Amino acid sequence: MRTYPPVSFFFDVKLLGRNLDKIEAETRFQSVSGLTVELQTESLVEGGENRFEHILPIHAKYTPLTLKRGLVKDSQLVKWCSDAILNFDIQPMDLLVNLLHVKRTDSSKPPDQVEPLMSWKVINAWPRKWSVSDFDAEKSSVAIESLELNYHYFETMK
Repeated sequence: MRTYPPVSFFFDVKLLGRNLDKIEAETRFQSVSGLTVELQTESLVEGGENRFEHILPIHAKYTPLTLKRGLVKDSQLVKWCSDAILNFDIQPMDLLVNLLHVKRTDSSKPPDQVEPLMSWKVINAWPRKWSVSDFDAEKSSVAIESLELNYHYFETMK
């Protein structure tokens, strides 16, 4: 079974921890970005030592997660964002981002099943921005909405 290097276009996003059966179809995204963690540092100058300064680690910093998809009318996910942004009714939820692959037992037969190759559990995500792509009569492109989420941290599951 060939799983390396994995392809980046075969993924899914699942919303966890709520009654989400109504918005399951809304979690099909064109792109996911922002699974990034960086170690923040601070400089410490030692008295009498002029050749260098100490760079000390402080904490991990996570960039916002951005989810993009075609514009959805009457979206429960957008309502969740709108409630948070406009009404300050912030209700964090966990997300699971799965990088998928097709498990094959015999290459001459159709694929057996799709399963996660790697997963990232995003903890306590909450909406910080919603936007829609520009409308332009000179281009024939799909209207794309972007959801930008802050979160506490993510865990790699596999």
